[in-house]
Amino acid sequence: MAKNDLEGMRVAILCTDLFEQAEMTEPRKALDDAGAVTVLIAPHTGKVQGVKHDRKADEFEVDVALEDASPEDFDALLLPGGAMNADALRMEEKAQEFARAIDRSRKPIAVICHGPWLLVSAGLTRGRTMTSYHTIQDDLKNAGAHWVDREVVRDGNWVSSRKPDDIPAFNREMIALFGESRGRKAA
Repeated sequence: MAKNDLEGMRVAILCTDLFEQAEMTEPRKALDDAGAVTVLIAPHTGKVQGVKHDRKADEFEVDVALEDASPEDFDALLLPGGAMNADALRMEEKAQEFARAIDRSRKPIAVICHGPWLLVSAGLTRGRTMTSYHTIQDDLKNAGAHWVDREVVRDGNWVSSRKPDDIPAFNREMIALFGESRGRKAA
């Protein structure tokens, strides 16, 4: 994908403390490099704490508090993983509604690792084919998803991936999906 293929596309990155850092920073860099405008959204203001597996890593400035974020202002959604991040975020009703609104509008959603927990709690996974970190496959299956063990899976307006090792494939498919949705929007 060329440098400016996503020029001006606004991508919401929704997470909270203890997200898996590489699953936010590496896709964010890929999106920024493709010309997208990425906005870090969290249930609180200030900073969010990243982790590298089970160790605290860097903190990142929140761009917009979830209560002030409107799904209508965004063209796509990125959901990083990290078990504690995803477990806390799935309990946020505003986060669930944000994801529902993005999906209702058929805007693309990219989700990795434990990130699908929010989509499960939002009631969005029934009938979807997707992947995730292997430890939450039962949650996805029980919520009606068809879970597969592949590095990346595209299903309609969603792309999902398993873990940090899969980020190169995830980024490639995310950028392609977001670019295709941009093309449909312009048509």
